[in-house]
Amino acid sequence: MSKKVVDAKQDSKGNITAVKLSGNSSYTPVETAMKMADKGQIENAHSVRPKNGTKSHLRTNPDNQKGNNLDEMAKD
Repeated sequence: MSKKVVDAKQDSKGNITAVKLSGNSSYTPVETAMKMADKGQIENAHSVRPKNGTKSHLRTNPDNQKGNNLDEMAKD
């Protein structure tokens, strides 16, 4: 059963540090969520691992809606 990202937390620099998944009351560290996304356990997000050595991160799947992007979720 896959989950959806429904909220996000960011640090003082604006980096996403954790996400809340549907059905969960607590936040999941972004590193754990990336592993879950790689296994297909999160249906609305994917991990990005650039080949140029920049930091890996989690992104919501593109859908032309700004409000469900992780940066927007973390602002609330």
